[in-house]
Amino acid sequence: MNYQNTLAFAQRMDEQDPLKDFRSQFLAPQHNGEDVIYLCGNSLGLQPVNARQYINDQLDNWKDMAIEGFFDGDDPWLNYHKRITGTLAGIVGAKTEEVSIMNSLTVNLHLLMVSFYKPNKNKFKILIEGGAFPSDQYAVESQTRFHGYDPKEAVIEIFPRDGEFTLRTEDILNKIKEYSDELTLVLFGGVNYFTGQAFDMPAITRAAHAAGAVAGFDLAHAAGNIPLNLHDWDVDFACWCSYKYMNSGPGGISGIFVHEKHFDDKELNRFAGWWGYKEEQRFLMTPGFVPDRGAAGWQVSTSPVMLLTLHKAALDVFEKAGGISQMRAKSELLTGYLEFLINEINKQNGEELFKIITPAKPVERGCQLSIVCRRNAKSIFKYLTDNGVIGDWREPNVIRLSPVPLYNSFKQVFKAGLILAASAAEN
Repeated sequence: MNYQNTLAFAQRMDEQDPLKDFRSQFLAPQHNGEDVIYLCGNSLGLQPVNARQYINDQLDNWKDMAIEGFFDGDDPWLNYHKRITGTLAGIVGAKTEEVSIMNSLTVNLHLLMVSFYKPNKNKFKILIEGGAFPSDQYAVESQTRFHGYDPKEAVIEIFPRDGEFTLRTEDILNKIKEYSDELTLVLFGGVNYFTGQAFDMPAITRAAHAAGAVAGFDLAHAAGNIPLNLHDWDVDFACWCSYKYMNSGPGGISGIFVHEKHFDDKELNRFAGWWGYKEEQRFLMTPGFVPDRGAAGWQVSTSPVMLLTLHKAALDVFEKAGGISQMRAKSELLTGYLEFLINEINKQNGEELFKIITPAKPVERGCQLSIVCRRNAKSIFKYLTDNGVIGDWREPNVIRLSPVPLYNSFKQVFKAGLILAASAAEN
């Protein structure tokens, strides 16, 4: 793509955009009577317009039917989750029975590690990316302690090479091979929250399995952002949140993936609850847990219908937009345009004021660009916010900006570039 640093180019791209009408299906905060330029979908997606009506409909069902709402009406709550499991399976590249919608992300990570972190005296170590999101670090540390190990010995972190910001795939694979006799689990993010780097999940999975280890992924920044093919990649397990790129509301419900090859493994431990019991016998209330078939057998508690409703509202928009492949095509262009504009600012100033630490190759990133500000970083971030550009700050000097294909336009990205250029001049 031959990008141009002009408003006319941005407007032309918007006119040609097959997703241009979806912007109107989201609500944005206001700044001086206009929508803000919201580039923070990596932290929290915007509210779908349909969310309020979907919630009101369920409140009416609760009012009109009370307990009978689980069994009667247009959307009986008992199986409400099944109305969106298929859409979600398409987003993560799974079979429908390999996906379950439940809990929140770190809770699900713990539940999955109960099943898939199976240390013994020889193989007890976990490999994670250095600088993983803190909740993942805390979960891994506490799981190793629970099994009687010192996290300093049981948890291996791999960091980028000196002077580099992102991990090389070859270094990850070599680290797995180096510790193959001791590794029992390789647990990575799909996309690193800080740098925006998308990892080579198929290669990591193959290397983990060659080492006799389980391959699991936290897809918080990947689900709804980049194409995933968890089943065909032979990933063992994964979990994600829904409130970032899937726009399902603050603290929205999470989801899990368990590969079908594990469905009949009677040796897997799990923390059980009644919602994971074999569905057709659940209400017999008999003692002795019999898991439901597939990922549904990892459910613990009754599904929270209001959170599922928000999730459905958002995923219905995904379906109308044609799924992740259509969005990904625009995402690569949109993030590429932001990258181009940032590089133009650097050229105009004769120095690299803003260093993009996210990989340049589209296959190695999603929507997000992480930018190191060489000077006055906090002041620049405040200038952006004061002028209606909503991004995300990470200490000590990183601004994360994520153009999202469903609700951001090329014109918005162009205007964000102008404001970023002005911030450099002011600071």
